[in-house]
Amino acid sequence: MKRREFLKTLPAAVAGVVGFPTIVRPSALGLNGAVAASERIVMAGIGFGMMGIPNMESFLGKEEVQWVAVCDLDTDHLKKAKEIVDKKYGNTDCAAMTDFRELCLRRDIDAVSIAVPDHWHAIISISCARAGFDIYGEKPFFHSLREGRAMCEAVKRYGRVWQTGSWQRSVENFHRAAELVRNGRIGRIKRIEVGLPEGHYDFARTFGQGEITPPPPELDYDFWVGPAPYVPYCKARVHMNWRWNMDFGGGQLMDWIGHHGDIAHWGMGWDLTGPVEIEGRGEFPTKGIYNSALRYYLTAIYADGTPMIIAGGHPEIRSGTKWIGEYGWVYVDRGKFETSPEGLVHEVIGPNEIKLYRSRDHYQNFLDCVRSRSLTITPAEVAHRSASVGYLGVIAIELGRKIRWDPTTETIIGDPEAERLLMRSYRKPWVLPV
Repeated sequence: MKRREFLKTLPAAVAGVVGFPTIVRPSALGLNGAVAASERIVMAGIGFGMMGIPNMESFLGKEEVQWVAVCDLDTDHLKKAKEIVDKKYGNTDCAAMTDFRELCLRRDIDAVSIAVPDHWHAIISISCARAGFDIYGEKPFFHSLREGRAMCEAVKRYGRVWQTGSWQRSVENFHRAAELVRNGRIGRIKRIEVGLPEGHYDFARTFGQGEITPPPPELDYDFWVGPAPYVPYCKARVHMNWRWNMDFGGGQLMDWIGHHGDIAHWGMGWDLTGPVEIEGRGEFPTKGIYNSALRYYLTAIYADGTPMIIAGGHPEIRSGTKWIGEYGWVYVDRGKFETSPEGLVHEVIGPNEIKLYRSRDHYQNFLDCVRSRSLTITPAEVAHRSASVGYLGVIAIELGRKIRWDPTTETIIGDPEAERLLMRSYRKPWVLPV
């Protein structure tokens, strides 16, 4: 909208103010809705291949949200996302664009929801933080550890609110399990087991379609590859199944460490630290286009000597998180909460005990924090630390040796080759924003 047209829509007393900006956030004016002006949050989304749609629909269900724009490199995805927004509001006003940099030029947006392949997390997130947007970003937090640190610094530098899609913290059984452990109900923790998935899922139903073909006209494939090393297009490489290629994702290990590994950290009070050493092994495909581990087994040791086992494809390590202590154990997974002794599951945390951050709606928690400028239940630094243990495991598996880690300085000790793997190189002309 041109400035003159926009000013005509404003009250005369406002439009007549000398120097009134060309574009004003609708959240500041209370336009288009019954929610009070101070409560309205204007949102946009980047990436609609998998989690982008359900995340957007969850936000669209919130009365205080006004969704104004969608962005995706695949015009089919873009069309679907726009149709959902337009149907919600009964108009065709939702803007649609293919370049996130165009979105970052807008000044009528308060927050963005980002659901893009891992290799795009840092560039897009830092660009959005610099543009002044609060961010709901998918896990894993980063694609390389140095990117994660740069993202944390950008969130602080630009004063942004960040929520990671590690939504298990907003679910009651995970919250209660972590609180029991934090309050010493099973004594000193002797061992932690984190069970993650194995293998490769066919999310996009494209397995067996690995032949090299021209990219489809609806996808800007060169842009999609972006900062990653260029590889020829094949249908099985993109859209949801990108995560099985280490140049774009991190396999099941990195895809899930921000869930069950995150809960393990929460129960131990390790939200702002990491292991001091880690070693592991993995089994990889011998053919095909995917190169992430099919099975893996890691042992991470923390500063107090506690070992944490992270495994996928090893039946002795149950899916979920299990803390094993002096007096029993606590186990939690989606839809499961078990303890030994059994009665422990019903224990109530007293008023003078440790009370962990409580949320029962991950999306609402983000919106509440956008208004209050408080930390969310899964802020950037916490998500960075949860992902770090998985990424260090990736390095240990790749090099086939133990990695010693300083979680304070975030440096690998005495191993320059491993240290170099903390950051991935970018394909020109892409660089990490500041």
